[in-house]
Amino acid sequence: MRDILIVFVKNPEFGKVKSRLAIEIGPRKALSVYKKLLIKTRDTISNIGVEKLVCYSDNIDLNDIWDGIIFSKDVQRGQGLGERMYNAINRASRSKYRKICLIGSDNMEITEKIIYSAYQYLDDYDVVFGPSKDGGYYLIGMKTPIKEVFEDISWSTELVLKQSIAIIELMKFNYALLPELSDIDVLENINDNDKKYLLS
Repeated sequence: MRDILIVFVKNPEFGKVKSRLAIEIGPRKALSVYKKLLIKTRDTISNIGVEKLVCYSDNIDLNDIWDGIIFSKDVQRGQGLGERMYNAINRASRSKYRKICLIGSDNMEITEKIIYSAYQYLDDYDVVFGPSKDGGYYLIGMKTPIKEVFEDISWSTELVLKQSIAIIELMKFNYALLPELSDIDVLENINDNDKKYLLS
């Protein structure tokens, strides 16, 4: 039995990424920020000792920053974010992966240690969340897909994690929480240490 890390990314195209940030700094600069976030995510996870799968929003790019030797590649499948995440986790489960974690590509603070902690928690817990400061989560991990966790959620609001945990508790599953981090959606999410790199 193997473990897998799934990374959800958007194809980095002008006007299609970081829409809220683009309102503040313009679409060209927002695209530049997102490309740097992708590089940071790649560099953080490249040496983690699990199989890794990049799931693109629109189409697979065979010649981008994600080395095909290290990363398998696929396209997100489904209508909304919840359906796409569930489908990715469910496909991994059907492929006999033991512990399945899924992250986004919007975080400068995530570390190898935090991701390893998620897999360790799954020894004892059904679900693990990495809470983000905006009320969502930057990581979700499961051993068995729980479809209900991805249904009837107010995505892109401050209620996401709260609603997800309520479903977990209602279904009598247990869960663990990783450190709270900031996803970068607006300018105020970028700390002073990262501004020079991301906005240059």
